[in-house]
Amino acid sequence: MSYQGGAALQAGLYLCLSTWPGLEDVLIADAVPGGTAPETWVLIGAEEVRDASDVSSSGAEHRLELSVLSRAAGFQQAKAVAAEISQALGAGGLSVAGSRVSGLWFHRARAHRLQGGALRRIDLTFRVRLDPVTA
Repeated sequence: MSYQGGAALQAGLYLCLSTWPGLEDVLIADAVPGGTAPETWVLIGAEEVRDASDVSSSGAEHRLELSVLSRAAGFQQAKAVAAEISQALGAGGLSVAGSRVSGLWFHRARAHRLQGGALRRIDLTFRVRLDPVTA
C-alpha cells in the first residue's frame, strides 16, 4: 500500500467532522484561516503513513493529527470540542473513498498554551488503518 489514500482520508475526515451535530458551529480546516480566525476551530494537520500490508492484503496505517485551537479563557471549550471529535470518529461515521476503514484508534492527546497563554491548543493523534477496496 502507499500514500494513495491520504487525500481521500482528509476528505472523509472533513465530511465526518463537519456534519457531526456537536461540531456544527466549529470551523474545520486544513489551513490557518485568513483574517480573524473564530474563537475555537479545528485544524486537520500532520500525518504520518506506514505500510500495514500483511499476507492477506495490502494496507496503510495513517497517524493523523487533529488540532483544536481556542482563544477562549481556559481549556474547557477546547476540551469539549476535542471530546466531540473523539465521539464523531468513534461513532463509525468515517468513510474514505476507495478504501475500507478497518480500524480507527485514539493514540494520544497533548494540551498546551501558545502565544503567552492567549491561545490553547489540543493536538489529538489517531491511528487509522485503511485497506484498499477490491472489486
